[in-house]
Amino acid sequence: MIRKKIKKILVPLDGSKNSMRGLDEGIYLARQCHATITGLYVIPIYPRNLADAIMPFQIHLTKEAKKFMDGAKNRCARNGIVFKSKIIFGSPTVEIDEMSKAEKFDIIIIGSRGQSGLKEAFLGSVANSVVHKSKVPVLVVK
Repeated sequence: MIRKKIKKILVPLDGSKNSMRGLDEGIYLARQCHATITGLYVIPIYPRNLADAIMPFQIHLTKEAKKFMDGAKNRCARNGIVFKSKIIFGSPTVEIDEMSKAEKFDIIIIGSRGQSGLKEAFLGSVANSVVHKSKVPVLVVK
């Protein structure tokens, strides 16, 4: 039996404890396989007619994302894992799927029940969507 080697891991992060659990699983797997981790933080975009009103909020979200990603990078460094961070604006499910295809990741490790609210009663709306749309294997961490 031929086993596919895991060398590139994508870990979507949203600043929640559950996404950090996903990172911890990614670190564990990366140590076992000598892989690298790319952390993807997607900041949601809003309709143009609201853009001016929420610009200060988006600036705040960007600063929080950078701070969270720095913490994730430090956590990986303490475990000897190479971590690349990427912060983008867009729809989380679309951006995760597009990035996983474009950069040919071997696996996506995602924490469920992040910061999306009530619509994620069971698995998590973003995690659920990624599981169903992705052509890349997905590990969901609860």
